[in-house]
Amino acid sequence: MDTSYPRDERPPPKREPPPAASAPRDHLVWAIFNTLYMNFCCLGFVALAFAVKARDRKVSGDVEAARHFSSKARCYNALATAGSVVLPLLLGALIVTGVIHLSKLAQESVGFFTYQFSSTDDEDQ
Repeated sequence: MDTSYPRDERPPPKREPPPAASAPRDHLVWAIFNTLYMNFCCLGFVALAFAVKARDRKVSGDVEAARHFSSKARCYNALATAGSVVLPLLLGALIVTGVIHLSKLAQESVGFFTYQFSSTDDEDQ
């Protein structure tokens, strides 16, 4: 037994690898919301599929594939949200401007349709 130096009773500290990059987000909650409430052209469902794939890859440790699927899920989520919010607003604006235009057209054409012929007997004589 070697007693020439004092021994340490505690184990050496464990080294943890430096955090290279944070884990990618999977956007699963956003995809579920889009699937349930804003499923424009089924883009919410597609976003949900990619979000689940991203979560599976993140759990299995494949960070690059998780980033790839996360990026696609974010893209489809943004498209579903924009399609479900912007297009109805655009349609509403078109309907309002159409109604305004038709009302102005109707007011201008009232004079044309209410033209009355004179009922004088000048033509009869």
